[in-house]
Amino acid sequence: MKFLPITKQELNSLQWDSLDIILVSGDCYVDSPYNGTAIIGKYLASHGFRVGIIPQPDIHSDVDITRLGEPKLFWGVSGGTVDSMVANYTASKKRRKSDDFTPGGLNNKRPDRAVIVYSNLIRKHFKNTKPIVLGGIEASLRRVAHYDFWTNKLRKSILFDAKAEMLVYGMGEKTILQIARAFKQKKDWHNIKGLCYIANEVPENYKVLPSFDDVQKSKSKFTKMYHLFYNNNDPITAYGLAQKTDTRYLIQNKPANHLSQKELDYIYDMEFALDAHPSHNRHGKVKALDTIKFSLTTHRGCYGECNFCAIAVHQGQTVNWRSEKSIIKEAKNFTNHKSFKGIISDAGGPTANMYGFECEKKIKKGCCEKKRCIFPTVCKAMKPDHSIQLDLLDKIQNINGVKKVFIASGIRYDMIVNDKMHGQKYVNKLVEKHTSGQLKVAPEHTDDTILKYIGKPDQTSLKQFHKMFENAAARSDKKQFLTYYLIAAHPGCSDREMKNLKDFTSRDLKINPEQVQIFTPLPSTYSALMYYTEQDPFTGDKIFIEKETNKKVKQKDILTKKVKYNKYPQRKRIS
Repeated sequence: MKFLPITKQELNSLQWDSLDIILVSGDCYVDSPYNGTAIIGKYLASHGFRVGIIPQPDIHSDVDITRLGEPKLFWGVSGGTVDSMVANYTASKKRRKSDDFTPGGLNNKRPDRAVIVYSNLIRKHFKNTKPIVLGGIEASLRRVAHYDFWTNKLRKSILFDAKAEMLVYGMGEKTILQIARAFKQKKDWHNIKGLCYIANEVPENYKVLPSFDDVQKSKSKFTKMYHLFYNNNDPITAYGLAQKTDTRYLIQNKPANHLSQKELDYIYDMEFALDAHPSHNRHGKVKALDTIKFSLTTHRGCYGECNFCAIAVHQGQTVNWRSEKSIIKEAKNFTNHKSFKGIISDAGGPTANMYGFECEKKIKKGCCEKKRCIFPTVCKAMKPDHSIQLDLLDKIQNINGVKKVFIASGIRYDMIVNDKMHGQKYVNKLVEKHTSGQLKVAPEHTDDTILKYIGKPDQTSLKQFHKMFENAAARSDKKQFLTYYLIAAHPGCSDREMKNLKDFTSRDLKINPEQVQIFTPLPSTYSALMYYTEQDPFTGDKIFIEKETNKKVKQKDILTKKVKYNKYPQRKRIS
Protein backbone atom coordinates (compact mmCIF):
# COMPACT_ATOMS: atom_id res chain seq x y z
CA MET A 1 0.00 0.00 0.00
CA LYS A 2 1.75 3.15 -1.20
CA PHE A 3 -0.66 5.62 0.41
CA LEU A 4 -2.76 5.18 3.53
CA PRO A 5 -6.43 5.99 2.89
CA ILE A 6 -7.64 9.55 3.34
CA THR A 7 -11.09 9.27 1.69
CA LYS A 8 -14.16 7.07 2.00
CA GLN A 9 -13.64 5.91 -1.58
CA GLU A 10 -10.19 4.61 -0.68
CA LEU A 11 -11.64 2.72 2.30
CA ASN A 12 -14.16 1.12 -0.01
CA SER A 13 -11.47 0.15 -2.50
CA LEU A 14 -9.64 -1.61 0.31
CA GLN A 15 -12.92 -3.25 1.37
CA TRP A 16 -12.53 -1.78 4.85
CA ASP A 17 -15.75 -0.93 6.66
CA SER A 18 -13.91 0.99 9.39
CA LEU A 19 -10.50 2.01 10.71
CA ASP A 20 -8.67 1.13 13.93
CA ILE A 21 -6.83 4.45 14.11
CA ILE A 22 -7.33 7.82 12.43
CA LEU A 23 -4.43 10.28 12.37
CA VAL A 24 -5.20 14.00 12.04
CA SER A 25 -2.35 16.26 10.94
CA GLY A 26 -1.59 19.94 10.35
CA ASP A 27 0.42 18.95 7.26
CA CYS A 28 -0.89 17.72 3.94
CA TYR A 29 -0.28 14.01 3.46
CA VAL A 30 3.23 13.55 2.09
CA ASP A 31 4.08 9.87 2.16
CA SER A 32 7.73 10.20 3.09
CA PRO A 33 9.97 9.15 5.99
CA TYR A 34 10.46 12.88 6.61
CA ASN A 35 6.80 13.18 7.62
CA GLY A 36 6.06 11.99 11.17
CA THR A 37 2.40 11.23 10.46
CA ALA A 38 3.37 9.06 7.49
CA ILE A 39 5.94 7.16 9.56
CA ILE A 40 3.54 6.55 12.47
CA GLY A 41 0.74 5.55 10.09
CA LYS A 42 2.88 3.15 8.07
CA TYR A 43 4.46 1.72 11.23
CA LEU A 44 1.07 0.92 12.77
CA ALA A 45 -0.18 -0.45 9.45
CA SER A 46 2.87 -2.72 9.16
CA HIS A 47 1.84 -4.27 12.49
CA GLY A 48 -1.66 -5.11 11.30
CA PHE A 49 -3.68 -2.02 12.22
CA ARG A 50 -6.04 -0.31 9.80
CA VAL A 51 -4.92 3.33 9.69
CA GLY A 52 -6.31 6.35 7.88
CA ILE A 53 -5.19 9.98 7.73
CA ILE A 54 -7.14 13.24 7.72
CA PRO A 55 -4.65 15.89 6.57
CA GLN A 56 -5.33 19.58 7.25
CA PRO A 57 -9.07 19.22 7.94
CA ASP A 58 -11.37 22.20 7.44
CA ILE A 59 -11.99 23.36 11.01
CA HIS A 60 -15.17 25.27 10.08
CA SER A 61 -17.22 22.27 9.01
CA ASP A 62 -17.69 18.55 9.67
CA VAL A 63 -16.92 17.48 6.10
CA ASP A 64 -13.27 16.50 6.57
CA ILE A 65 -13.20 15.34 10.17
CA THR A 66 -16.15 12.95 9.68
CA ARG A 67 -15.30 11.54 6.26
CA LEU A 68 -13.53 8.42 7.55
CA GLY A 69 -16.04 7.78 10.32
CA GLU A 70 -14.94 7.03 13.87
CA PRO A 71 -11.94 4.83 14.72
CA LYS A 72 -12.32 1.62 16.72
CA LEU A 73 -9.28 2.30 18.93
CA PHE A 74 -8.19 5.96 19.04
CA TRP A 75 -7.58 9.25 17.27
CA GLY A 76 -4.00 10.47 16.82
CA VAL A 77 -3.61 14.26 16.63
CA SER A 78 -0.51 16.16 15.50
CA GLY A 79 0.16 19.78 14.56
CA GLY A 80 2.50 18.55 11.81
CA THR A 81 6.25 18.58 11.28
CA VAL A 82 6.54 22.05 12.85
CA ASP A 83 4.85 23.64 15.88
CA SER A 84 1.84 25.42 14.40
CA MET A 85 2.71 28.77 15.98
CA VAL A 86 6.23 28.60 14.51
CA ALA A 87 4.74 27.57 11.16
CA ASN A 88 2.23 30.45 11.19
CA TYR A 89 4.26 33.37 12.60
CA THR A 90 7.69 34.93 12.14
CA ALA A 91 9.92 35.90 15.06
CA SER A 92 8.37 39.37 14.73
CA LYS A 93 4.92 37.79 15.19
CA LYS A 94 3.88 38.58 11.64
CA ARG A 95 1.67 36.05 9.90
CA ARG A 96 3.61 33.87 7.48
CA LYS A 97 2.19 33.91 3.95
CA SER A 98 3.60 30.56 2.86
CA ASP A 99 3.61 27.00 4.18
CA ASP A 100 5.83 24.39 2.55
CA PHE A 101 3.60 21.54 3.74
CA THR A 102 0.39 22.99 2.26
CA PRO A 103 -0.43 22.27 -1.42
CA GLY A 104 -0.05 25.47 -3.42
CA GLY A 105 2.15 26.94 -0.69
CA LEU A 106 -0.43 29.38 0.72
CA ASN A 107 -0.55 29.36 4.53
CA ASN A 108 -4.31 28.96 4.88
CA LYS A 109 -4.79 25.40 6.13
CA ARG A 110 -2.95 25.03 9.45
CA PRO A 111 -4.77 26.66 12.40
CA ASP A 112 -2.98 28.30 15.30
CA ARG A 113 -2.51 25.79 18.14
CA ALA A 114 -3.50 23.05 15.74
CA VAL A 115 -3.32 20.23 18.31
CA ILE A 116 -5.91 21.92 20.53
CA VAL A 117 -8.14 22.96 17.61
CA TYR A 118 -8.19 19.49 16.05
CA SER A 119 -8.94 17.83 19.38
CA ASN A 120 -11.86 20.20 19.93
CA LEU A 121 -13.05 19.56 16.37
CA ILE A 122 -13.19 15.82 17.03
CA ARG A 123 -15.06 16.30 20.30
CA LYS A 124 -17.54 18.62 18.60
CA HIS A 125 -18.57 16.14 15.94
CA PHE A 126 -18.10 12.85 17.80
CA LYS A 127 -19.69 12.88 21.24
CA ASN A 128 -18.14 10.50 23.77
CA THR A 129 -15.71 9.33 21.13
CA LYS A 130 -12.68 7.06 21.36
CA PRO A 131 -9.57 8.37 23.17
CA ILE A 132 -7.56 11.21 21.63
CA VAL A 133 -3.78 10.69 21.65
CA LEU A 134 -1.60 13.75 21.04
CA GLY A 135 1.78 13.46 19.33
CA GLY A 136 4.31 15.24 17.14
CA ILE A 137 6.66 18.07 18.00
CA GLU A 138 3.95 20.57 19.03
CA ALA A 139 2.61 18.23 21.70
CA SER A 140 6.05 16.94 22.66
CA LEU A 141 7.49 20.40 23.42
CA ARG A 142 4.36 21.49 25.28
CA ARG A 143 3.94 18.40 27.44
CA VAL A 144 4.68 20.19 30.74
CA ALA A 145 4.20 23.80 31.84
CA HIS A 146 6.03 25.96 29.30
CA TYR A 147 6.67 29.53 28.24
CA ASP A 148 4.63 30.52 25.19
CA PHE A 149 6.21 33.39 23.25
CA TRP A 150 3.04 34.22 21.31
CA THR A 151 0.98 34.99 24.41
CA ASN A 152 4.02 35.96 26.52
CA LYS A 153 2.94 33.78 29.44
CA LEU A 154 3.28 30.33 30.90
CA ARG A 155 0.80 27.75 29.69
CA LYS A 156 -0.30 24.45 31.16
CA SER A 157 0.58 21.13 29.60
CA ILE A 158 -1.19 20.96 26.26
CA LEU A 159 -2.98 17.85 27.54
CA PHE A 160 -5.16 20.03 29.74
CA ASP A 161 -5.98 22.56 27.01
CA ALA A 162 -6.67 19.90 24.38
CA LYS A 163 -8.68 17.76 26.80
CA ALA A 164 -7.08 14.63 25.35
CA GLU A 165 -6.58 11.34 27.16
CA MET A 166 -2.85 11.00 26.61
CA LEU A 167 0.22 12.43 24.88
CA VAL A 168 3.09 10.62 23.19
CA TYR A 169 6.37 12.54 23.44
CA GLY A 170 9.56 12.04 21.50
CA MET A 171 9.69 10.22 18.19
CA GLY A 172 6.92 7.93 19.32
CA GLU A 173 7.00 4.71 17.29
CA LYS A 174 7.48 2.31 20.21
CA THR A 175 5.02 4.12 22.43
CA ILE A 176 2.21 4.42 19.87
CA LEU A 177 2.47 0.73 18.94
CA GLN A 178 2.23 -0.29 22.60
CA ILE A 179 -0.80 1.97 23.03
CA ALA A 180 -2.52 0.46 19.99
CA ARG A 181 -1.89 -3.07 21.24
CA ALA A 182 -3.07 -2.21 24.75
CA PHE A 183 -6.32 -0.73 23.41
CA LYS A 184 -6.92 -3.66 21.09
CA GLN A 185 -6.32 -6.17 23.90
CA LYS A 186 -8.17 -3.99 26.44
CA LYS A 187 -5.13 -3.86 28.71
CA ASP A 188 -3.95 -1.09 31.03
CA TRP A 189 -1.74 1.46 29.26
CA HIS A 190 -0.72 3.79 32.08
CA ASN A 191 2.82 2.40 32.52
CA ILE A 192 3.85 2.66 28.86
CA LYS A 193 7.13 4.59 28.43
CA GLY A 194 7.14 7.82 26.44
CA LEU A 195 3.59 8.64 27.54
CA CYS A 196 1.94 11.52 29.43
CA TYR A 197 -1.53 11.47 30.97
CA ILE A 198 -3.59 13.19 33.67
CA ALA A 199 -4.20 11.57 37.07
CA ASN A 200 -5.44 12.34 40.55
CA GLU A 201 -2.36 10.95 42.30
CA VAL A 202 1.41 10.74 41.77
CA PRO A 203 2.74 7.25 40.98
CA GLU A 204 5.32 5.81 43.35
CA ASN A 205 8.96 6.93 42.82
CA TYR A 206 8.04 9.73 40.41
CA LYS A 207 9.79 13.08 40.90
CA VAL A 208 7.42 15.99 41.51
CA LEU A 209 7.97 19.19 39.56
CA PRO A 210 6.98 22.54 41.05
CA SER A 211 3.25 22.96 40.41
CA PHE A 212 1.82 25.06 37.61
CA ASP A 213 0.53 27.52 40.20
CA ASP A 214 4.00 27.80 41.76
CA VAL A 215 5.85 28.37 38.48
CA GLN A 216 3.34 31.04 37.48
CA LYS A 217 4.10 32.92 40.67
CA SER A 218 7.87 32.39 40.77
CA LYS A 219 10.38 32.54 37.94
CA SER A 220 12.99 30.85 40.13
CA LYS A 221 10.63 27.90 40.60
CA PHE A 222 10.03 27.79 36.86
CA THR A 223 13.81 27.58 36.38
CA LYS A 224 14.01 24.79 38.95
CA MET A 225 11.16 23.00 37.17
CA TYR A 226 12.87 23.25 33.81
CA HIS A 227 16.20 21.88 35.07
CA LEU A 228 14.40 18.88 36.56
CA PHE A 229 12.40 18.38 33.36
CA TYR A 230 15.45 18.66 31.09
CA ASN A 231 17.58 16.30 33.16
CA ASN A 232 14.96 13.55 32.96
CA ASN A 233 14.90 13.02 29.20
CA ASP A 234 17.35 10.14 28.94
CA PRO A 235 15.70 6.68 28.97
CA ILE A 236 18.56 5.19 31.01
CA THR A 237 18.74 7.77 33.81
CA ALA A 238 15.33 9.46 33.83
CA TYR A 239 12.65 9.26 36.48
CA GLY A 240 8.97 9.60 35.81
CA LEU A 241 7.73 13.15 36.49
CA ALA A 242 4.55 14.66 37.89
CA GLN A 243 3.30 18.25 37.95
CA LYS A 244 0.23 19.43 39.80
CA THR A 245 -2.04 21.46 37.58
CA ASP A 246 -5.20 22.82 39.20
CA THR A 247 -6.51 19.85 41.22
CA ARG A 248 -4.91 17.06 39.18
CA TYR A 249 -1.46 15.95 38.04
CA LEU A 250 0.26 15.83 34.69
CA ILE A 251 2.09 12.49 34.70
CA GLN A 252 5.11 11.98 32.44
CA ASN A 253 6.34 8.39 32.32
CA LYS A 254 10.01 7.63 31.69
CA PRO A 255 11.12 8.16 28.08
CA ALA A 256 10.80 5.27 25.66
CA ASN A 257 14.00 3.31 25.10
CA HIS A 258 16.10 4.34 22.13
CA LEU A 259 15.41 2.40 18.97
CA SER A 260 17.98 -0.25 18.21
CA GLN A 261 19.64 -0.15 14.80
CA LYS A 262 17.43 -3.05 13.71
CA GLU A 263 14.31 -1.17 14.81
CA LEU A 264 15.45 2.02 13.09
CA ASP A 265 16.19 0.11 9.90
CA TYR A 266 12.73 -1.46 10.03
CA ILE A 267 11.10 1.97 10.04
CA TYR A 268 13.07 3.35 7.10
CA ASP A 269 12.79 0.09 5.16
CA MET A 270 9.00 0.53 4.98
CA GLU A 271 7.58 1.42 1.57
CA PHE A 272 6.91 5.11 0.99
CA ALA A 273 5.47 6.73 -2.13
CA LEU A 274 7.86 9.70 -1.80
CA ASP A 275 5.13 12.02 -2.97
CA ALA A 276 2.08 13.97 -1.88
CA HIS A 277 -1.24 12.14 -1.93
CA PRO A 278 -2.78 12.46 -5.43
CA SER A 279 -5.82 14.28 -4.04
CA HIS A 280 -3.57 17.25 -3.22
CA ASN A 281 -2.49 17.74 -6.84
CA ARG A 282 -5.45 19.94 -7.79
CA HIS A 283 -4.45 22.44 -5.12
CA GLY A 284 -0.89 22.87 -6.33
CA LYS A 285 2.67 21.83 -5.60
CA VAL A 286 3.94 20.84 -2.13
CA LYS A 287 7.16 22.83 -1.88
CA ALA A 288 8.64 20.66 0.89
CA LEU A 289 9.04 17.85 -1.62
CA ASP A 290 11.82 19.79 -3.35
CA THR A 291 14.12 19.11 -0.41
CA ILE A 292 12.79 15.93 1.23
CA LYS A 293 11.71 13.74 -1.69
CA PHE A 294 15.13 12.25 -2.37
CA SER A 295 16.86 12.86 0.95
CA LEU A 296 18.25 10.21 3.30
CA THR A 297 17.85 10.25 7.08
CA THR A 298 20.99 8.50 8.30
CA HIS A 299 20.45 8.97 12.04
CA ARG A 300 18.37 10.55 14.78
CA GLY A 301 19.21 12.56 17.88
CA CYS A 302 21.76 15.28 18.59
CA TYR A 303 24.22 15.78 21.43
CA GLY A 304 24.91 19.39 20.40
CA GLU A 305 22.29 20.56 22.93
CA CYS A 306 22.19 24.14 21.64
CA ASN A 307 20.08 26.10 24.12
CA PHE A 308 17.72 27.50 21.49
CA CYS A 309 17.07 24.10 19.88
CA ALA A 310 14.25 21.65 20.69
CA ILE A 311 15.90 18.48 19.35
CA ALA A 312 17.35 17.39 22.70
CA VAL A 313 13.92 17.16 24.36
CA HIS A 314 12.22 15.65 21.30
CA GLN A 315 14.62 13.35 19.44
CA GLY A 316 16.99 12.97 22.38
CA GLN A 317 20.63 13.65 23.21
CA THR A 318 21.87 10.23 22.08
CA VAL A 319 22.56 9.64 18.39
CA ASN A 320 21.18 6.43 16.92
CA TRP A 321 22.10 5.53 13.37
CA ARG A 322 20.84 3.23 10.65
CA SER A 323 22.95 0.47 9.14
CA GLU A 324 24.78 1.06 5.88
CA LYS A 325 22.69 -1.71 4.34
CA SER A 326 19.41 0.05 5.13
CA ILE A 327 20.60 3.45 3.88
CA ILE A 328 22.01 2.02 0.65
CA LYS A 329 18.78 0.07 0.09
CA GLU A 330 16.77 3.30 0.35
CA ALA A 331 19.16 5.10 -2.01
CA LYS A 332 18.84 2.27 -4.55
CA ASN A 333 15.05 2.56 -4.30
CA PHE A 334 15.37 6.22 -5.31
CA THR A 335 16.92 5.15 -8.60
CA ASN A 336 13.75 3.21 -9.44
CA HIS A 337 11.52 6.25 -8.93
CA LYS A 338 10.21 7.77 -12.15
CA SER A 339 11.13 11.35 -11.17
CA PHE A 340 14.62 10.65 -9.76
CA LYS A 341 17.29 12.57 -11.70
CA GLY A 342 20.33 11.13 -9.94
CA ILE A 343 20.58 13.78 -7.21
CA ILE A 344 20.26 12.88 -3.53
CA SER A 345 19.52 16.19 -1.83
CA ASP A 346 20.85 15.25 1.60
CA ALA A 347 22.33 12.40 3.60
CA GLY A 348 22.23 13.36 7.24
CA GLY A 349 20.15 14.05 10.34
CA PRO A 350 19.77 16.87 12.84
CA THR A 351 23.55 17.28 12.42
CA ALA A 352 24.96 15.51 9.37
CA ASN A 353 28.37 14.56 10.75
CA MET A 354 27.19 12.79 13.90
CA TYR A 355 26.63 9.56 11.97
CA GLY A 356 28.35 6.42 13.19
CA PHE A 357 29.87 7.29 16.58
CA GLU A 358 28.73 8.00 20.13
CA CYS A 359 30.15 8.17 23.64
CA GLU A 360 30.42 4.57 24.87
CA LYS A 361 29.83 5.69 28.44
CA LYS A 362 26.59 7.44 27.47
CA ILE A 363 25.31 4.40 25.58
CA LYS A 364 25.79 2.21 28.67
CA LYS A 365 25.06 4.61 31.53
CA GLY A 366 23.07 7.46 29.98
CA CYS A 367 23.71 11.19 29.60
CA CYS A 368 25.86 13.08 32.09
CA GLU A 369 23.70 15.44 34.14
CA LYS A 370 26.34 18.13 34.70
CA LYS A 371 28.42 17.84 31.56
CA ARG A 372 27.60 18.26 27.89
CA CYS A 373 29.16 16.22 25.10
CA ILE A 374 30.56 19.03 22.94
CA PHE A 375 30.12 22.26 24.93
CA PRO A 376 32.07 24.30 25.86
CA THR A 377 34.55 21.93 24.20
CA VAL A 378 34.33 18.42 22.80
CA CYS A 379 34.48 15.98 25.72
CA LYS A 380 37.45 13.59 25.75
CA ALA A 381 35.03 10.66 25.99
CA MET A 382 33.46 11.73 22.69
CA LYS A 383 35.84 10.68 19.94
CA PRO A 384 34.68 12.10 16.58
CA ASP A 385 35.38 9.73 13.70
CA HIS A 386 34.27 10.85 10.26
CA SER A 387 35.69 7.79 8.49
CA ILE A 388 32.40 5.94 8.95
CA GLN A 389 30.37 8.60 7.16
CA LEU A 390 33.05 8.93 4.49
CA ASP A 391 32.73 5.22 3.70
CA LEU A 392 28.94 5.53 3.62
CA LEU A 393 29.01 8.50 1.25
CA ASP A 394 31.38 6.66 -1.10
CA LYS A 395 29.07 3.64 -1.21
CA ILE A 396 26.00 5.77 -1.93
CA GLN A 397 27.88 7.74 -4.58
CA ASN A 398 28.86 4.50 -6.33
CA ILE A 399 25.27 3.26 -6.72
CA ASN A 400 24.35 2.93 -10.36
CA GLY A 401 22.00 5.81 -11.18
CA VAL A 402 23.25 8.15 -8.44
CA LYS A 403 25.10 11.17 -9.80
CA LYS A 404 25.51 13.31 -6.69
CA VAL A 405 25.01 13.00 -2.94
CA PHE A 406 24.87 16.34 -1.13
CA ILE A 407 25.16 17.21 2.55
CA ALA A 408 22.47 19.81 3.21
CA SER A 409 21.45 19.30 6.85
CA GLY A 410 24.34 21.21 8.42
CA ILE A 411 27.51 20.08 10.18
CA ARG A 412 29.30 20.69 13.50
CA TYR A 413 32.66 22.16 12.55
CA ASP A 414 34.05 21.83 16.09
CA MET A 415 33.77 18.04 15.78
CA ILE A 416 35.58 18.12 12.44
CA VAL A 417 38.40 20.15 13.96
CA ASN A 418 38.63 17.62 16.81
CA ASP A 419 38.90 14.65 14.43
CA LYS A 420 42.66 14.75 13.89
CA MET A 421 42.66 11.51 11.88
CA HIS A 422 39.86 12.14 9.40
CA GLY A 423 38.65 15.75 9.84
CA GLN A 424 40.59 17.30 6.96
CA LYS A 425 39.84 14.31 4.70
CA TYR A 426 36.14 14.79 5.47
CA VAL A 427 36.31 18.49 4.55
CA ASN A 428 38.18 17.65 1.36
CA LYS A 429 35.50 15.14 0.37
CA LEU A 430 32.70 17.63 1.14
CA VAL A 431 34.32 20.21 -1.11
CA GLU A 432 35.10 17.76 -3.92
CA LYS A 433 31.86 15.80 -4.06
CA HIS A 434 29.16 16.65 -1.55
CA THR A 435 28.66 20.41 -1.57
CA SER A 436 26.41 22.13 -4.09
CA GLY A 437 28.13 25.52 -4.17
CA GLN A 438 27.57 26.30 -0.50
CA LEU A 439 28.07 24.26 2.67
CA LYS A 440 25.91 25.13 5.67
CA VAL A 441 27.39 25.71 9.11
CA ALA A 442 25.68 27.33 12.06
CA PRO A 443 27.97 29.27 14.41
CA GLU A 444 24.89 31.40 15.31
CA HIS A 445 27.17 34.09 16.77
CA THR A 446 30.84 34.83 17.45
CA ASP A 447 30.71 37.00 20.58
CA ASP A 448 31.97 34.85 23.47
CA THR A 449 29.24 35.96 25.88
CA ILE A 450 26.44 35.14 23.46
CA LEU A 451 28.04 31.86 22.46
CA LYS A 452 27.96 30.86 26.12
CA TYR A 453 24.23 31.60 26.32
CA ILE A 454 23.58 29.78 23.06
CA GLY A 455 25.70 26.77 24.00
CA LYS A 456 28.08 26.94 21.03
CA PRO A 457 31.91 26.70 20.89
CA ASP A 458 34.09 29.82 20.83
CA GLN A 459 35.60 31.46 17.75
CA THR A 460 38.70 29.26 17.70
CA SER A 461 37.14 26.19 16.12
CA LEU A 462 35.24 28.31 13.57
CA LYS A 463 38.46 29.98 12.46
CA GLN A 464 40.22 26.63 12.23
CA PHE A 465 37.41 25.10 10.21
CA HIS A 466 37.23 28.13 7.92
CA LYS A 467 40.92 27.67 7.16
CA MET A 468 40.47 23.92 6.57
CA PHE A 469 37.63 24.61 4.13
CA GLU A 470 39.48 27.37 2.27
CA ASN A 471 42.52 25.13 1.86
CA ALA A 472 40.36 22.30 0.54
CA ALA A 473 38.61 24.63 -1.90
CA ALA A 474 41.96 25.98 -3.10
CA ARG A 475 43.27 22.46 -3.72
CA SER A 476 40.19 21.55 -5.70
CA ASP A 477 39.94 24.79 -7.70
CA LYS A 478 36.17 24.60 -7.12
CA LYS A 479 34.05 27.61 -6.26
CA GLN A 480 32.67 26.23 -3.01
CA PHE A 481 31.71 28.56 -0.20
CA LEU A 482 30.49 28.43 3.35
CA THR A 483 26.99 29.60 4.32
CA TYR A 484 26.69 30.74 7.93
CA TYR A 485 23.45 30.61 9.89
CA LEU A 486 23.40 33.46 12.42
CA ILE A 487 20.98 34.66 15.11
CA ALA A 488 19.99 38.19 16.12
CA ALA A 489 18.42 39.15 19.45
CA HIS A 490 19.21 35.94 21.35
CA PRO A 491 19.05 36.42 25.15
CA GLY A 492 22.06 38.45 26.24
CA CYS A 493 22.50 40.07 22.83
CA SER A 494 22.42 43.84 22.37
CA ASP A 495 23.46 46.10 19.49
CA ARG A 496 27.04 45.95 20.79
CA GLU A 497 27.31 42.18 20.40
CA MET A 498 25.75 42.38 16.93
CA LYS A 499 28.37 44.96 15.92
CA ASN A 500 31.07 42.61 17.20
CA LEU A 501 29.56 39.85 15.06
CA LYS A 502 29.42 42.15 12.05
CA ASP A 503 33.07 43.07 12.49
CA PHE A 504 34.03 39.40 12.71
CA THR A 505 32.08 38.31 9.64
CA SER A 506 33.49 41.16 7.57
CA ARG A 507 37.08 40.87 8.79
CA ASP A 508 37.58 37.13 9.32
CA LEU A 509 34.96 35.49 7.09
CA LYS A 510 34.87 38.08 4.31
CA ILE A 511 31.10 37.93 3.95
CA ASN A 512 27.95 40.03 4.20
CA PRO A 513 25.67 37.65 6.13
CA GLU A 514 22.34 36.81 4.55
CA GLN A 515 21.14 33.75 6.51
CA VAL A 516 20.18 35.69 9.63
CA GLN A 517 17.21 34.84 11.84
CA ILE A 518 15.69 36.78 14.68
CA PHE A 519 15.59 34.54 17.72
CA THR A 520 12.30 32.78 18.46
CA PRO A 521 11.86 31.30 21.97
CA LEU A 522 10.71 27.74 21.27
CA PRO A 523 8.71 25.98 24.02
CA SER A 524 10.75 23.79 26.38
CA THR A 525 14.18 25.16 25.48
CA TYR A 526 16.79 26.77 27.72
CA SER A 527 16.85 29.90 25.56
CA ALA A 528 13.09 30.35 26.03
CA LEU A 529 13.67 29.98 29.77
CA MET A 530 16.27 32.78 29.60
CA TYR A 531 13.94 34.96 27.56
CA TYR A 532 11.12 34.60 30.07
CA THR A 533 13.08 34.80 33.33
CA GLU A 534 15.72 37.31 32.10
CA GLN A 535 18.32 35.26 33.97
CA ASP A 536 21.14 32.90 33.15
CA PRO A 537 19.58 29.61 34.34
CA PHE A 538 23.00 28.16 35.24
CA THR A 539 24.33 31.07 37.32
CA GLY A 540 21.25 33.08 38.27
CA ASP A 541 22.85 36.25 36.87
CA LYS A 542 20.55 38.80 35.27
CA ILE A 543 20.95 39.04 31.49
CA PHE A 544 19.81 41.57 28.92
CA ILE A 545 16.78 40.52 26.86
CA GLU A 546 15.67 42.50 23.82
CA LYS A 547 11.87 42.25 23.73
CA GLU A 548 10.93 45.13 21.45
CA THR A 549 10.28 43.90 17.91
CA ASN A 550 11.67 46.99 16.15
CA LYS A 551 14.90 46.70 18.12
CA LYS A 552 15.20 43.00 17.27
CA VAL A 553 14.89 43.94 13.61
CA LYS A 554 17.54 46.60 14.13
CA GLN A 555 19.93 43.93 15.45
CA LYS A 556 19.39 41.91 12.31
CA ASP A 557 19.91 45.00 10.14
CA ILE A 558 23.25 45.67 11.84
CA LEU A 559 24.44 42.30 10.61
CA THR A 560 22.99 42.37 7.11
CA LYS A 561 24.18 45.89 6.27
CA LYS A 562 26.38 45.74 3.20
CA VAL A 563 30.07 46.55 3.47
CA LYS A 564 32.77 46.53 0.82
CA TYR A 565 35.46 43.88 0.93
CA ASN A 566 37.21 41.51 -1.45
CA LYS A 567 34.54 38.79 -1.51
CA TYR A 568 36.39 36.29 -3.65
CA PRO A 569 40.12 36.75 -2.97
CA GLN A 570 42.53 35.17 -5.44
CA ARG A 571 43.29 31.71 -4.08
CA LYS A 572 46.79 30.33 -4.30
CA ARG A 573 46.85 26.77 -5.51
CA ILE A 574 48.14 24.48 -2.78
CA SER A 575 50.12 21.51 -3.98
